[in-house]
Amino acid sequence: MTPRREEPAAPDGPDAVLRALADPHRRQILRLVQRDELPAGQIAAHFDLTQQAVSQHLTVLKRAGLLAERRDGTRRLYSLRSGSLEPLRALLDEFWPDALSRLKQAVEGAHPRAERPRTGRPRTERPRTEKPRTDKRGAT
Repeated sequence: MTPRREEPAAPDGPDAVLRALADPHRRQILRLVQRDELPAGQIAAHFDLTQQAVSQHLTVLKRAGLLAERRDGTRRLYSLRSGSLEPLRALLDEFWPDALSRLKQAVEGAHPRAERPRTGRPRTERPRTEKPRTDKRGAT
């Protein structure tokens, strides 16, 4: 008998993901299962919450499409669904170019810069380091 993976119900896009990610406990759960499958009990051990509260958080994450659940005998193993954040990423990508443009305008408005001829290589400042003082014999 091979363990089967339960697929969540179809989430309602980025809104469900945003609601699920709004809770810091749920974000921590996703960090825990980001690389490895973990059983619910091991996830719960990381929190000062009841097992039932952790179970409710897992349910919200599954319904949002962020968690995959796989049964292995009597255990339920949870892992991050790798493509689950794509709808949210697509939503944020819609706003990102505009946000970068506004940031650029704000920075340039707050810090106007005189036009200087460009030399082809960026100017970098080197941190000043203070040399230890020595006496005439070279001892510090």
